[in-house]
Amino acid sequence: MKFFRDTWLIFARQMQLLLRNPVWVFVGVFQPVMYLLLFAPLLKPALSPLGVTSDAEAYQVFVPGLLVLLAIFGGLFQGFGLIAELRAGVIERSRVTPVSRFALLLGRSLRDVVSLIAQAGIITILALFFDLRVFIGDLLLAYLMLALIALMTSSVSYGVALAVKSEDALAPLMNTVAQPVLLLSGILLPLQFAPGWLEDVAKWNPFSWAVDGTRALFAGDIGNDRVWQGLLIVSVLTVLSVWWAAREFARSVR
Repeated sequence: MKFFRDTWLIFARQMQLLLRNPVWVFVGVFQPVMYLLLFAPLLKPALSPLGVTSDAEAYQVFVPGLLVLLAIFGGLFQGFGLIAELRAGVIERSRVTPVSRFALLLGRSLRDVVSLIAQAGIITILALFFDLRVFIGDLLLAYLMLALIALMTSSVSYGVALAVKSEDALAPLMNTVAQPVLLLSGILLPLQFAPGWLEDVAKWNPFSWAVDGTRALFAGDIGNDRVWQGLLIVSVLTVLSVWWAAREFARSVR
């Protein structure tokens, strides 16, 4: 019971800080909106070899990848705020409180999840004006996938931030990880366009399974194996990431 109370206290505090300056929610969706407005119109002719013949089908391919992109990058760069807290002594002062060390991580990560879902909602609503159509049940399951990705990536980012304790080290490290993850997940274009060797390499990228599963949900194919495979892979990695990051928090504040 104490753990849930501590998590809620940290989450409520972090949400209060976010709501004081909600502009960051909209800043976070600026780049995805630019992709939606300036890149997506090119998709129908580009995807015609895959049988895409309408704007609605093109956006069912593109928007899920865009949302996964938002979840990955939105989570991986949350560690910069934690480094600022370290420098300000916020984490140091946590040592004298009885708050669970696990709650210190989970409360922050859940704030990131809520922020991501709000941003995903904005992107989805905008995409409706471009003929995107998706069933609400499939959409909610897709959002669950996104929430798990955001929880995983933000936990990893916090754990790495606690380990390196420097923006100068965190920035190149996160970029080095994010770029191959992006290119090997088929976020912008499906990997059906890729040569065989690239598809084989991409199978080792868990986010490619998440992208395929999310696309299946947006297409209304909830029974597709990729949906459940993606959810399973992301869930396992999320548990491992949260466990590792919580250990880093415990080491930093004990």
